[in-house]
This record gives sequence, C-alpha cells and structure tokens, in this order.
Amino acid sequence: MKPMKPMARTSIALFAVLGLTAATASAQAVKDVRSVLEASLKAMGGTNLKTIQYSAEGWSSRIGQTYGLAEDWPHYEVAGYTRTIDYDAHWSREDYTRRQGKYPLLGRPPMAAEKITSILSGNYAWDLQGEKPVPLTSLYLDGVSYADLRQLEVAITPHGFLKAALAAKDATAITLPIVGASDAGLSQFGRKVTIVSFTLPVNGAKYKINGTINDQNLVELTDTWFPNPVYGDMDFEMRFTKYKTFDGGVQFPTLLHVHQGDPRLNPAHNDYEYNVTGVKVNLPVASMPMPDAIRNAVAPPVRVVSQKLGEGVWLMGGGTHNSMLVEFKDFVTVVDAPQNEARSLAVIEEAGRLVPNKLIKYVVNTHHHFDHAGGLRTYLSQGTTVITHESNKQYYMDIMFYPAGRELQPDRMSFYSPMYMISRRPAPMETVASFSAGPGGGAAQYTITDGERILQLFHVQDMAYELEDPSLAQGNHSADMLMAYLPKEKILMNADLYSPPTSSTTTPTASMRTLYQNIRKQKLDVAQHVPTHGRAGTNDEFLKILGPANSQAQ
Repeated sequence: MKPMKPMARTSIALFAVLGLTAATASAQAVKDVRSVLEASLKAMGGTNLKTIQYSAEGWSSRIGQTYGLAEDWPHYEVAGYTRTIDYDAHWSREDYTRRQGKYPLLGRPPMAAEKITSILSGNYAWDLQGEKPVPLTSLYLDGVSYADLRQLEVAITPHGFLKAALAAKDATAITLPIVGASDAGLSQFGRKVTIVSFTLPVNGAKYKINGTINDQNLVELTDTWFPNPVYGDMDFEMRFTKYKTFDGGVQFPTLLHVHQGDPRLNPAHNDYEYNVTGVKVNLPVASMPMPDAIRNAVAPPVRVVSQKLGEGVWLMGGGTHNSMLVEFKDFVTVVDAPQNEARSLAVIEEAGRLVPNKLIKYVVNTHHHFDHAGGLRTYLSQGTTVITHESNKQYYMDIMFYPAGRELQPDRMSFYSPMYMISRRPAPMETVASFSAGPGGGAAQYTITDGERILQLFHVQDMAYELEDPSLAQGNHSADMLMAYLPKEKILMNADLYSPPTSSTTTPTASMRTLYQNIRKQKLDVAQHVPTHGRAGTNDEFLKILGPANSQAQ
C-alpha cells in the first residue's frame, strides 16, 4: 500500500472532524464542535490572537430612514476607519469620519463631515466628542442598548465569533452542501459548509449567534438578531470575503459586507461595506478607564408631558418625539406613534388621564421611518385603526401580522395576539392617497370628523416638478409623508419638515420650503405649527425664518 500524500491526510482528517463520509450530500450533525472551531481558528491564524486592529474605507447607512419603500437604506461615506479589539478585555474602539460623500440625499440635508469615536468596555458603551465621554442612554433604533449591540458586533467579527463559540457551553453545528449559486465569494454549487450555533449572554439577555465556516476553514458569514420595535427580532448579518494573509499569519477578510433588516419585508437591508486596507495583530491596547459620567449614567424614564394647544387638543411631549392628541365627541385620535411600545403606552396612559372614558379610535402614522412607526403595533393590538399613506399598507400588514414570534423583546401583540387578518377581525387600517383622481389630479385628503370637529390629513408632495425647482427635490423627507391640519383651530402638525428653532440663525431648508408650498397648495390657514420634534411655534415665526423670497415663491 502506497503512503498517503499530505493533502490526502488533511482531507481525511477534516472529514473525520466533521463526522462525514465522502458520499454524504445532506445535512449532518457535527459531533465534535470544538474541534471544528479550533481547526478554523488555527487556519485563520487566531490561536494566539489577543488583539486586532484593522483599517478600512467604505460606506455606512441610516437604518430605518429610506425615502421610499423600494430602495436601500440611505448611504454615507466612511473615511479613515480604524477598529481595535481586545478580545479578552471585551473592549473595542472605532474611529472614523462620516460625511455625505457621493451618495444621494434622499430627502435629507447633506451630512456634514463629523469625527466619530465609539467605545465598548465590558457591559458599557459610550462615544467621545473630542476627549469628552458621551453616555448613550437611548436605545439603538429604539430597541436595543448600544452596549448590547456593540458586544454582539464584536462577537460576529471573524475571530470574535470563533472565540465566543469556543467559550459557549451550548454550541452545536451541522455540515451541509450549499446547493446552487450564492453571492460572490460565498460557498456555492455543492461546496460544504459547517454552520455553528450558540447563545451569547449579554447583560441578562441571551442572543442567538450563527456562523458559517467554509471548506477552507474560513468564517464566511455570521448572523445574530437584536430587538427592534418595527421588525421584531431584527437580523444582523456579516459577510466576509476576499481573505488575505496579514502579519503573524492572520487570515482576515478584505471585504466586510453587513446587513441589518429583512429583505422579505423591505429591500432595504445593507448596513455597511468596508474595504479593509490593513490589519495589525497583538498590539498593546491601552483601554481607557471607565469615566464616572458613563458608569453613573441612567436612562431617563419614559414620560409624557402634555401641553394644551387649544380646546380638546394637546401636544404630547416630554421626550425626543411628540404626538398630538385630538378629542372628538365620542373618541380621541393620536397623531404619530413614535419610537416603541414604551412610548406608546405612556401616551395612551396620558390620553386616558386627559380625556377619560373615550377610546383611541384612530392613530395617524405620519411616515414609515422607524422612529415614527415603532409604536404602531401597540395601538393596533387594542383595535385602534391605523391611518397611513396608501403605499405603506401591505408593508405594515406584513410587519403588524408577521408570523414569527418576537422572542427578544415581546410586545403586547406578541403576548396576547388579539388580532387576526381574516376570520375574526380584519386589520383596522385606512389609507390616504397621493392624488384624488390619479397623478396630476391634485392631492387627496382624508378627514376624521364627528360632525363638528374636523381633522384633515394630506399627503405632503414633492414640489420640485410642479414648481420647476430642482432644489425642492425630495423636500418632503419621505415619499409617504402626511401632515395633519385642524382648520377651526388653525393647527398644523408636521413630521421632520420643520421644528421651531432654539436660535434665530436658522437657515430655510428644502423641507421647510416644501412644507410651505404644500400649505399654499392646500390653501391652509395656519396659525400654529406642531412638530414631532421640539416645541410648538407660530406661523409668523415660520414665515420669518423662510424670508420674503421663499414665502412668496410660486
């Protein structure tokens, strides 16, 4: 018998580790998961890896802020990116400059260049403005803490995944062939991969993490989920391709492509893409001491501070986002359901205090952005009718009645599931059209009334084409934007188009000018502006900021 060649020995050893035979063409459980992980860590040069620093250039995104529902998250340029990770210390630092770059604005003003420094130290996360530590007491996308998110992100980096999986007590794995084509650089056409799954405990929560190891023992894909009030358990995926050998024999991908979202619900899902330009390993890392401002930071309580705007009309403030409560003879209406369930429950409680014994019959959704739609399910779970733009109906139906459970952060709908799309109670959802008689027919309106009080809802239109003014393009911020008007009280509520300023140096924006042109088009007599962010203000103040040139433009 001839001696085996080294390659043959390697192949036999690999199949022995995976518990497979050459003829296996279906998924098989892996018996020795630890050996698989150790083999991958060795192949990637990570056995003695303590710290890593990689540099990159590329783009990142504003998650949950698309202009319409048919495009990706809006991108911006990322320059001078450097990330340093100390795996044993659970420490990470990111430094980069973000700016608009070449990417389209999509209803927003250009992003000014800004230096960003993000820190993770154990169970704490904060940013730096210069040398000043900035606590992060709010939630990322109103769903998950920044400390949890950054720990997850370290755990799904290539070497971070392997180290976290080796430390886990519940890691399992299967090996299977990938049938058919995959995205460029990923395993495809029958190549076998091993998928390892485990849970990562973070600050009392348990997050599921999956990772795919290819037949070269390289980690090519990792996946986890975090709580989000719009999508529920929201997917967070990293893809690693174009591996290269760096100092110390460390294998690291030179293309990092990251997803956040769910392409089954919305095409938007690309979070960031970085081209890695350099990797340094086992550098001494001087993790900074924990600042007192961070250690002692406490998240502010969710509270609603109501302000009476007129008889039976209140601004529901007290946080970063506002709603408006309008009383009718036999019911009340809430305009905008921002952030998450905690905020909606607080608004519902305050509405009950201000107007006892009247049900919330309608909730108006100004637009689909995450921070303005995160509280809708709370209202829907009690039977309140959601009023939104016509383009959102199927999207919201898919989200509101999405069959997957919300395991990470169950809301009322998850716990009690009182709604059915068919056979018990149809989804209470009404829509506002863009045009009353097809394109060119003028803006439609939706009216809520009890025979006395009237609340009118209008679609805020992009006025660039109609006025032949390209500077107004996408000035409505979101293609589905609605505004709410009370004609008797002369109160107009808008979202993200205009907030009365805190200083007198405000420059008119395309969104402010677009709001003004929509007011003129609908012939609205506005005395008071109620924004979804900040304080209420007078129309005289609004016109003064616009100036004569903008406030008289046709």
